[in-house]
Amino acid sequence: MSIRAPRLLALAIALVAALYSVVISSVGTASADSVVVQVFSPAMNKNIPVKVLKAAGGGPAPTLYLLDGLRAPDDNNGWLINTQVESFFADKHVNVAIPFGGGGTFYTDWERADPKLGLPKWGTFLSKELPAYMAANFGANGQNAVAGLSMSGTSALNLATQNPGLYRSVASFSGYPSVSTPGYAQGIAVSVGEMGGNAVNMWGPWPSAQWVKNDPLVNVAALRGMRVYVSAGMGAPGKLDAAVTPGSPSFDPVKFVQLVPLETASGMSSELFAGALKAAGVQAQVNISTSGIHWWSYWEDRLHEAWYGTIAPSFGQ
Repeated sequence: MSIRAPRLLALAIALVAALYSVVISSVGTASADSVVVQVFSPAMNKNIPVKVLKAAGGGPAPTLYLLDGLRAPDDNNGWLINTQVESFFADKHVNVAIPFGGGGTFYTDWERADPKLGLPKWGTFLSKELPAYMAANFGANGQNAVAGLSMSGTSALNLATQNPGLYRSVASFSGYPSVSTPGYAQGIAVSVGEMGGNAVNMWGPWPSAQWVKNDPLVNVAALRGMRVYVSAGMGAPGKLDAAVTPGSPSFDPVKFVQLVPLETASGMSSELFAGALKAAGVQAQVNISTSGIHWWSYWEDRLHEAWYGTIAPSFGQ
């Protein structure tokens, strides 16, 4: 698909930052066999809280690492706040590791310390330190998957491309897998800035080698042998999205700006990536639809779809 850079630049810079102002609303979650643990990260020299949903049935089990979005809080995770993730996995033989924190970091190893965000080394934590902890404390059997939404949809794909053999499957919900493309790169820098960080401290000045290294589109061939799930919408409101449907009595222009253009940008990036997956011969389950906005109800549905179609089969379940 051909995308004109000026149009993409305006869309990404002006609207990716809107994610920062999206209000997270809490819903109740059913209780599952779970525990919040403090996992020390030598790379970051601090404890990282992680909620672990324990595998049903006990014994050795695979692990799904479930990552948060741009505004990830330090004391919770959006999946726990906004979805019924605990009840969904309560009867499944998989450990689900849900880390807290990482807002604005893209869950990557930063090149240098940042005045606001410190020196994030999330790539090391998620690919080495946390898997070792899960093996030592929760019977993780070495079979892994990673999934994320929006910011962390990109992060999940990068973790998979950069750690061959670690993951059997990876899922991106409304991610931006064309990281180094003009427009998207600037949008990522703006979103990091909304959280107080400087993307130059993350991957250096664009378009440095680190931007290319962290671009799933450029490195798509590294996903061969894995099962991949990619989903996004093109921003058209669905039948339950009256608040972002122009002409609706309950139309909310603020929510429209927050939730629609972001998904349109994700849809364009994800569609481009889906084509690259096919060309590279990567086994992929793709759900890119005209409808769908940048919100948790869609991501929750897509997580269920990814579990049954991509993640569970990669574990032989």
